[in-house]
Amino acid sequence: MRIVLADLKGGDGFVSKDTVVGGYGSRLKPFSKVTRVVARMKSGFHELPSVHLAYAAALAHNAHHQVVGSTGELVEGDAAIVLSSLVDYRRETAWARAMRARGVRVGFIGLAAQQLPHLFAGSADFIVNGEPEAALQRFFAGEALSGMALSPQIDALDTLPFPRWKPLVPSRRRVRIPFAGRPFGGSLPVLASRSCPEFCTYCPHRIQAGYRTRSVANILDELSFLADSRGPLHIVFRDPLFSQDRDRVLELCDGLQSRQLSHTFECETRLDRLDGELLRDMHAAGLRAMSFGVESVAPATLKKVGRRPIPEPHQRDILQRCRELGIVTAAFYVIGFAEDTWDSIGATIDYAIDLGSTVAQFKILTPYPGTPLFKRMQPAITETDWERFDGFTPTFTHPSLTHAEMRFLLGSAYTQYYMRPSFLTNYLRIRAPRVRTFVLALDARVRRRHAREVALMERSLSC
Repeated sequence: MRIVLADLKGGDGFVSKDTVVGGYGSRLKPFSKVTRVVARMKSGFHELPSVHLAYAAALAHNAHHQVVGSTGELVEGDAAIVLSSLVDYRRETAWARAMRARGVRVGFIGLAAQQLPHLFAGSADFIVNGEPEAALQRFFAGEALSGMALSPQIDALDTLPFPRWKPLVPSRRRVRIPFAGRPFGGSLPVLASRSCPEFCTYCPHRIQAGYRTRSVANILDELSFLADSRGPLHIVFRDPLFSQDRDRVLELCDGLQSRQLSHTFECETRLDRLDGELLRDMHAAGLRAMSFGVESVAPATLKKVGRRPIPEPHQRDILQRCRELGIVTAAFYVIGFAEDTWDSIGATIDYAIDLGSTVAQFKILTPYPGTPLFKRMQPAITETDWERFDGFTPTFTHPSLTHAEMRFLLGSAYTQYYMRPSFLTNYLRIRAPRVRTFVLALDARVRRRHAREVALMERSLSC
């Protein structure tokens, strides 16, 4: 068979799919000058191909099928596998209907199609229910899947073939941009584990399957294969908690160095799963960027959504060590927890600025289908358009904040964080004392002006 693997390019803002938000995806549709710049930067550095479709490509190739990729083009084929998302499902289902009109059999994979099959069923011959590999192995072996095709998780992850990128991603030269953790081009995602060992009630990463890890030897073999076939790359480990097992990470770092692999890499993790010695070893092995969740400055708020708070001194210590090593850091924050007020969100924004990660991402709390948070908040959900569950749009009635207030505070977070003189000097790693003193004085003036604007808007929105 000729298999078409479709990772459709999103429209209307910057769209991320695949492993983002467990597979539901996100869409940053610019709503201010600052978010317009942020979306443009994300488009240049943060677009990654689908690792799940690359696994599908490997399974199809091993079953002796021809594989082609599509980012939205209608191409000839016998069957098509479409990566589903919540934020762009209309475009995905329209493409699927067009392919079916050509006589192509179409299946959907991904969390969105699994959790909300009614959005996709009319455009599909089958929907994979679970992580896709088990069902796709049967499909490529000749089984005619239909309806909701059960796909149990594969516990022995080492038995899977390495992702096959050739039909999906052309080889590109990476361009290292000064002070940026991720280069332009030449980045590929790698999964060292599946699911997540944590139990945050708002996060979809645990919905599809349980937490499992690959062996370090298997991961190193994949990285060696990538080096041999594509040369040095920037590897983006897409695990929600990469450094869960300290000894395992150290073994991986030792292996990277002993095999003389010159990849650079980045990961997402929790700051309480890091220490100074581990960071030094990870940096020596190629770590250049790291992302992590802070979410809220209030420990009581975090505990109510199942997230274990991390002591503030430890957060500051790890960020300082990253600055000393030149590791780019990205902190994640959430606006709109049930306990949030105008003042508490202001305190979280102030903390984000004071903590001083290289960059920061702010989102609005979103009750995603299948999460414990969704079940608890379902009576308060007001949004009926599933594409607007994008991480940046209010979707529920908040106890003390209107939609307009949450939206304003989200914009204010981006403005306060990025429109201060010290952001640029921090990003460029300028440490000259005189420059720092001058810039901090300018910061104070900017913040006083912004505080007046926020106060005026608060009074206006409360009227």
